[in-house]
Amino acid sequence: MKFAIIAAGEGSRLAQEGVSLPKPLVSIGGEPMIERLVRIFNANGAEEVVIIINTLHPQTEAHLRHRISEGWGSNVRLVVKSTPSSMHSFHELSAYLQDAPFCLTTVDTIFREDDFSAYIRAFQHSEADGMMAVTDFVDDEKPLWVGTDKEMNITGFHDTCEDDTFISGGIYCLKPHTLSTLHRCMSEGQSRMRNFQRALVADGWQLRAYRLGKILDVDHVGDIEKAGAFLASAD
Repeated sequence: MKFAIIAAGEGSRLAQEGVSLPKPLVSIGGEPMIERLVRIFNANGAEEVVIIINTLHPQTEAHLRHRISEGWGSNVRLVVKSTPSSMHSFHELSAYLQDAPFCLTTVDTIFREDDFSAYIRAFQHSEADGMMAVTDFVDDEKPLWVGTDKEMNITGFHDTCEDDTFISGGIYCLKPHTLSTLHRCMSEGQSRMRNFQRALVADGWQLRAYRLGKILDVDHVGDIEKAGAFLASAD
């Protein structure tokens, strides 16, 4: 199984709030977010970890290439390219994800490691085309609500709550044949990952929701301390 990280955003909100480091290098609990994800992915049997970063922050590339030269992340493939949206970043990564099931996430997604391992095992034993991590913890400025039936099959993705219980956690496990939907979205000029997820439903792929527990995103300075406290707590 492969893993992929979208780390090509500008991190403009953190920069505006006084954070000098590029977002991927911001530490949570003493560990840079991007290194934390690679470590967790390798603990879950990653065949390869594909990462896209932008050209706006050379510090991120220099840091990762230095770490790779030290022997860290020997299975890391680095793509350096600025893109206009998360879907475009995913499209750049997709060339390396066509031959195995994969898990994709953004660099600032914070979750408990045990919860994540259980999620990966569930996907590996599932016959579904995709399994999306969801949470009932809502702390997002513009959450993507996930419609589900009683068996946790996904019925839709909504910008506003339509009697939904969960929101998207920003972590996607998919079989490689679903990339045909991504290519269609790109050919139609679409952008944003939420539109890709809607397209998966429209194309008839079987998607399952997996409740991962609490999931946080790091978008603001206050989120850094909040994420660290979450990982340090037992709740």
